[in-house]
Amino acid sequence: MSLATFLKSRLIPEELDQHINRIRKPIGTLGYDPWGYNNEAIKYGFALTKQIYEKYFRVSADGIENIPADGPVLIIANHSGQLPIDGLLIGYALASRKKDPRIPRAMIERFFPTVPWLGNLLNEVGAVLGDPVNCAKMLANDEAVIVFPEGVRGSGKLYQDRYELKRFGNGFMHLAMKYNAPIVPVGVVGCEETIPAIANIKPLAKALGIPYAPIALPVILPAKVHLNVGAPMYFDDLEIPEERVTERVEMVKAEISRLIDKGLSERKRLF
Repeated sequence: MSLATFLKSRLIPEELDQHINRIRKPIGTLGYDPWGYNNEAIKYGFALTKQIYEKYFRVSADGIENIPADGPVLIIANHSGQLPIDGLLIGYALASRKKDPRIPRAMIERFFPTVPWLGNLLNEVGAVLGDPVNCAKMLANDEAVIVFPEGVRGSGKLYQDRYELKRFGNGFMHLAMKYNAPIVPVGVVGCEETIPAIANIKPLAKALGIPYAPIALPVILPAKVHLNVGAPMYFDDLEIPEERVTERVEMVKAEISRLIDKGLSERKRLF
């Protein structure tokens, strides 16, 4: 038995192995798709994330069945927590659901691919550089794509601004209209408390070439996370002024705000 086979038998339960194999992904003969996704790599990531999802953050996901089983779809959520934990948990919730699981693609900040090894690792488990061209190609390939329209404005917000949605860009709406992709809103509650930051040292962030340099505890707190997934929202692709596009974006933003409020009202404890 080779070392790789031995490690796989120890780290990846057979049930998990079969579950991932049942999820269809267009990979080439070398086991990768054009964006670097690897079916074997994600099994290790899935096994690790299962423990984080179930034991550390004790995630509850309501409405995950609302995400369509096939075809292009944009999963739009609020962003928070300094690290992209929210995207990881949403992705696992969709990939692990019993009926019609899907392995989504997550749009990530430009900073992450610049970190040695990290960029390739993220690509192998489904992450893609958060660029409109990449997102368009994903939708054309009938992928489910996780997008955080707040970007670093959301992930780097301070604790005093928790659950206050920042400005949404219009790019995701233009893509949804062009590719006839339903938008599924998600309200994430709990990630704001995982790495609460009290300040952001902007000169340091600029000097280091990173999105932000938060003053926070050097630990990830085990906050209980609630994911509330709304019903798909459909928008036609008729030619409309940009102001109308912005109105549609605000509709999505309002629904995400409602889902956040739902999660906050249902939350009984932080940890």
